[in-house]
Amino acid sequence: MSENSWSRAVFEQLYEQNPDPWGFETSPYEHSKYAATLSHTGPGPFRNALELGCSIGVLTATLAQRCGHLLAIDIADAALTRARERCTGLPNVNFLRARLPDEFPALPPESCDLILISELLYFLTPADITRLAQHCLAVRICGTPIILVNWTGETNTPCTGDSAADLFIATCCGHGLTACPTERQETCRFDRLI
Repeated sequence: MSENSWSRAVFEQLYEQNPDPWGFETSPYEHSKYAATLSHTGPGPFRNALELGCSIGVLTATLAQRCGHLLAIDIADAALTRARERCTGLPNVNFLRARLPDEFPALPPESCDLILISELLYFLTPADITRLAQHCLAVRICGTPIILVNWTGETNTPCTGDSAADLFIATCCGHGLTACPTERQETCRFDRLI
């Protein structure tokens, strides 16, 4: 396990070595995960959605069809270049490079009616996960969902997918949100907070 949240340099190097390091475009696992993720978000429409950890924008392009406006965030320039290319022609999508939670966007309070955090949390330390949850709580419209997707296989990241999700959920539940039952697939978990 690593002791620090993963840096921008680590992700830039991953995308330099392979423009699709996790096989988002080609993997049957990823396609199945995306279908399940969209099932958990619900059909929308969402007025202002926030996608944290958009990578190369494969899920972003589909999610955008349910959104009036979608802000998609990733840490790596290389990933965002591909995401922007993929989402050309989708004027309702904006991209932002940010290291979360430190560079969380300055959004108005209670402005997002969907927050999706896909395969991001376990790259963060427990302290950073708690801070990210607090930022999300501040911009979430009461009663609207936060969706978490986490890999649950072995990893060398600061947290496991399970520990990262459990900490984020505990932080949100401590502020009055309710966690729906976790759905588990082979090496992935889906959580919905409302």
